[in-house]
Amino acid sequence: MSEHTPDVPVSDLPGPLRLRVAPSPTGDPHVGTAYMSLFNLAFVRQQGGRFLLRIEDTDRARFREDSEQQVFDTLRWLGLTWDEGPDVGGPCAPYRQSERLTSYQPYVERLLAAGHAYHCWCSTERLAAMREEQQRLKQPTGYDRMCLGRTEAERAQLPGFSPTPVVRMLVPDDVELQFDDLIRGRVSAPRPDDQVILKADGFPTYHLAVVVDDHEMGITHVVRGEEWISSTPKHVLLYRWLGLTPPAFAHMPLLRNTNKSKISKRKNPEARLTWFEEEGYLPEALVNFLGLLAYPPAQDAEGNDVELFTFEEFSQRFDWSQVNPVGPIFDLKKLDWLNGVHIRELAPEDFAARILPFLQRAGVLGADPTLGELGRLKEVAALIQTRIAHLTEAAELVAPFYVADDAVEVADDARAQLGENAAQVLDAATAALTEVPDEHEGVLGSEPTWRAEAIETALRTAVVEGLGIKPKLAFGPLRTAVSGRRVSPPLFESMEILGKGATLTRLATLRATL
Repeated sequence: MSEHTPDVPVSDLPGPLRLRVAPSPTGDPHVGTAYMSLFNLAFVRQQGGRFLLRIEDTDRARFREDSEQQVFDTLRWLGLTWDEGPDVGGPCAPYRQSERLTSYQPYVERLLAAGHAYHCWCSTERLAAMREEQQRLKQPTGYDRMCLGRTEAERAQLPGFSPTPVVRMLVPDDVELQFDDLIRGRVSAPRPDDQVILKADGFPTYHLAVVVDDHEMGITHVVRGEEWISSTPKHVLLYRWLGLTPPAFAHMPLLRNTNKSKISKRKNPEARLTWFEEEGYLPEALVNFLGLLAYPPAQDAEGNDVELFTFEEFSQRFDWSQVNPVGPIFDLKKLDWLNGVHIRELAPEDFAARILPFLQRAGVLGADPTLGELGRLKEVAALIQTRIAHLTEAAELVAPFYVADDAVEVADDARAQLGENAAQVLDAATAALTEVPDEHEGVLGSEPTWRAEAIETALRTAVVEGLGIKPKLAFGPLRTAVSGRRVSPPLFESMEILGKGATLTRLATLRATL
């Protein structure tokens, strides 16, 4: 055990298994954070362990204050919730590295005292020139140990001196470069150089902080991207030097574009985790999609792939040995398909509630809609639920139901497709629909007759049969009059929701422009 120990001994921390995700708040959260969280959490929930969220904010140059809250919000939106973390507390608090600075210094002192680390006073300019020369000579890049074995006074007599030193690991020549991986089996990594573990500003680098924090938080399994394979020998070395038990390692394959390049926030908007909510994806669809990346789907009794599943179903069958180490392709077309399927499976009330924020954002509804507006939304939502793949698509379909009947804005493409007989169609439809009684015209106590079936019968009789126009062409002008669009929710059901008076007003309004 180290000289600095957590308030709770590692052996007494809750949970037989303890896993963590540790994003850096340097901008919008990366979709990889959700990807890693899903696989961590699936294993944790299966095994009855604990899932921790730790914020690794030692990179102060790239730190963004709003990024941490975005991590909280997006992971909660996905339902990937944690048992311990900065916002919920826990026995290993604090869970932000910037609040744990006193934790790292004792470990650094031990490494220095044991000869496993040393001070380095080389300036950034000197290190840059050294790397440039190594590259010119096509030599392996890495620190040349100019400061090793020298005192500060001795080093100050040489070029490229900086008065504020860093601390470096002294990596031995016989460092073990192989380790066991839960996904990949026995893995070999390249030889590391003398990595900086404490920066000149007193902040630890990732390599020291991750080892100390994972130890003090009792982490039993470290699940991270394959880009960290090359760093694992350094971490195992630090564990051994400090007399600590290393965790099990699982290095997940990186998410890749269709051209096999690494998905990045700089080039790919979908790399931003906030993008998916903005674009109208359901959280359960995104979780489902991420669960299909690097992991085979379940199979039914006939041996067919079952690609739709919940987090709980994914967790129940999870096995590290089934993770495919080859980087999966991030196929947005597949996600769009999944999203559409999940949208169609929502209960109607749930679907209406899901599209409401998007309607408010688009100005279709206000911040405090009336009961009447919400009642109409429930009816309209039932018409469009099978017609959209993103929740963002709802606004255009729903908007015509919330405008004044004499102010429906007709889209250019909808007006352009009106045929020469549009006026004749509108006149015939108006005459036919005028004869269809609504609930206010029926006999007291009788069923109202302004229903989609009655509306369709009247219109087919008047327009299709009466005017001899094919059904495919007969109702285009009516659709344009009612919605202002070429593509709209089902016509007869839309007229039923709008009501007789509103429908006739809309037909008359378009007719007046022809």
